Formats: sequence, C-alpha cells, structure tokens
Amino acid sequence: MASFVNVEPNSDFPLQNLPYGVFSTCSNPTRRIGVAIGELILDLSVVAGLFDGPVLRPHQDVFRQTTLNKLMALGRPAWTEARQRLQALLSDAPGPLRDDADLRAKALVPQSEVTMHLPADIGDYTDFYSSIHHATNVGIMFRGKENALMPNWRHLPVGYHGRASSVVVSGTPIRRPAGQTRPDESQPPVFGPCKLLDFELEMAFFTGPGNDLGQPITMQQANDHIFGMVLMNDWSARDIQKWEYVPLGPFLGKNFGTTISPWVVTMDALKPFRVDNYAQEPPVLPYLQQQDKNNLDIALEVAIKPKEGGDAVRVCSSNFRYMYWTLQQQLVHHTVNGCNTRPGDLLASGTISGPTDDSLGSMLELSWRGSREVAVGAGRTRKFLQDGDEVIISGYCQGPGYRVGFGTCAGKIIPALPL
Repeated sequence: MASFVNVEPNSDFPLQNLPYGVFSTCSNPTRRIGVAIGELILDLSVVAGLFDGPVLRPHQDVFRQTTLNKLMALGRPAWTEARQRLQALLSDAPGPLRDDADLRAKALVPQSEVTMHLPADIGDYTDFYSSIHHATNVGIMFRGKENALMPNWRHLPVGYHGRASSVVVSGTPIRRPAGQTRPDESQPPVFGPCKLLDFELEMAFFTGPGNDLGQPITMQQANDHIFGMVLMNDWSARDIQKWEYVPLGPFLGKNFGTTISPWVVTMDALKPFRVDNYAQEPPVLPYLQQQDKNNLDIALEVAIKPKEGGDAVRVCSSNFRYMYWTLQQQLVHHTVNGCNTRPGDLLASGTISGPTDDSLGSMLELSWRGSREVAVGAGRTRKFLQDGDEVIISGYCQGPGYRVGFGTCAGKIIPALPL
C-alpha cells in the first residue's frame, strides 16, 4: 500500500494505520477531527462530503464534530467504510484528493503546526489490573510470594472506576500531588507532597456503541463495541496509595492525573497483529471464554528524560502480548452485571509488565519498592520520579516493511503547590 503523501519507512502513521485524533491550529482554533498520515494530518472537516458510501452518506456530520464520540457511536460498519474510504483518498491512485491541489492545500495540515486535544469526551474511565507479571510482582512486595495473587485474580479481570475529569492529552504537565501518608507506622499520618511518584505503562481502549442498562455485552458482541486504542500513563502516588487503599482501593493516589496519547489506532488497523491469548489457568467461567485470538503484539517502551537535561533514556521495554486478560474480557466482565457503557468511555489495561527485569512497567517494580537504582543517563539514577522529569511512552506494531504506531504519550512532572 502506498500513499501520494510521503511516508518515511519508520513512520508511525503509514496508510496501513490512519489513526484518528482531534486537533486545532493557530489560524483555526476550532477543534476538529483529523487522521494522521506521515507527517501530515488530513482534516476530515474539509473532506467530510467525500464520505459518500451507503453507511456514512447520511452521517457526514460526524466528521465535522469537535470529538470522536459520534463516530464511535456509529458502530463497526461505519468504521470499516470510513477506513476503506480514507485509504482510497490517501492512496497514490487517481482520486479527488490526490488530483485536486486546492483541496490538498486546505485538507492536509503539518503535524508540526497543530495542537492536539483529547480525542473524545470521556464520560467514564475504568482501570483494570490485567498483567499477571505486574500483579505477581506487587503481590510479592506487599504480601509475600505465597500470597502474591489474590484468590479472585485468575478468575476475573479486576478493575476500579477512575476519574475521567483528570484524563489529559500527551504533553500536559502533571503536578505532583499532595495527600496523607504514613511513612512511620508507629506515628500518626502526615500531610504533604507525594514522595514516591510513579508512572504506569498502560494501554487503553475507547468504547463504541453503548449497551442498554441491564443488558450485558457478550463475548460474541465485544469486538463491535471496541473502537480503538491509545497509550496511557496512569500516574501513581505510591505513598498516598499505600495509606489509603484499604478497604476500597485506589483514590487520591490515582485520580490526580492520567495521560493518554492523542492518536486513536483503530482495531481494524491492529487486526494483522493479533496473537494467541495468554494461557489462562484455571479455565475461566463460560461468559469469559474466547475462541478468537484477542491478544496483540504491540512493542512498548518507556523513557525518562531527567530534569538535569540530556536525552531521554529507556528504562522499560515491554509488550502488550503479556496481558493475561484481553480487551474483550475486560469489556464483557465490566458489563456482565448490566452496567451500561457509552461511546467514548475509556477502559485501561493496568500496568503492563513482562517477565524480565527490563520489561517492568513501573518504577515501583524497576526499583523493587525503592531497594535498587534505575539508571537515567550520565550516571544519574532514580528510585521514583523527581520534579522536572519527563516520562515518554511509545508503542508500535511491526509489519512487513511498515509499522502501525501510536505516537507518544508524554508528561512532565511539575512541583506540588505550596502548602
């Protein structure tokens, strides 16, 4: 597949990808939907009238919105038709975009000139705990090897409801949170800035058409309700989290900021990279059983650019295929009790850790609860994040001669507010 737009071989955004995002420019501050192709963005508000297939013709207005929610709501037939039309418009074959210089000048915008925004109006956000390596590591740290996994962990995708209001797009600074901690268990708790600030390497997916309250989504229906995926950093205040999490789990240690990448890679673009599901033992209950390959081969990396300067240094190399619970199982379990989802809801994987020391997806694991140093370049080390540090997450699927990438998910720590 080739495009008339120049796409470098190592670009995240070839014709095989075409992820959706929301952007604005200095000359036009209106937020609008775009598709990434090479170093450019195709402004869909300009070419909305070219989506003239039988499914999308009555719904061309979805490409003139300021978020992706209405497109997400249309469902899989519309998504598939849109992808086919986009690939035709951007291919090197004769067509209304390739052959119209005036239209190209209006519709194609350099990525270097845009500001990216959240791709959807996120009504609800749920974070799962689906990496068996991460869950085992954390369990060993806090409960010992014999009781690493809780009794329910292999039977259901554990999750908690997060805070949608503090989900931000890549590039947004993250302020160090303050809260209660209890550094000395023999003394009362104290209040102050978090001292053990951490990143969490995650991915997340946006839901498409919703389900009615009381009507679960089945495993056979799940793929029709998953629009696409983004990179995620679920920032965590480990010392606040440790003191507060019993008995109801994450609260202030998690809800101060969650960063996602701006480009939503569709499930159609990811379909060639499906791999075998992680072996689940004991067998899961019937409603969670899956016949299809639902896991994904997505190479993931975390780098830290330290406050002292210099290049970003890789601290983690992992892969989404290490996930024990799949996206489909997460969505099915989320709705099995009749919980309703809506277009644009965000469901996250939880920290993605692999089996090796260099594939651990958090500073908590990389430093093993602060017992070892993590190198960040020029002789500098970290156990947890410092003010001024920037965390950069990237990910891609490698195809034959092309890659389907997600761009980056980045955030820089700024100091806590004065107390």
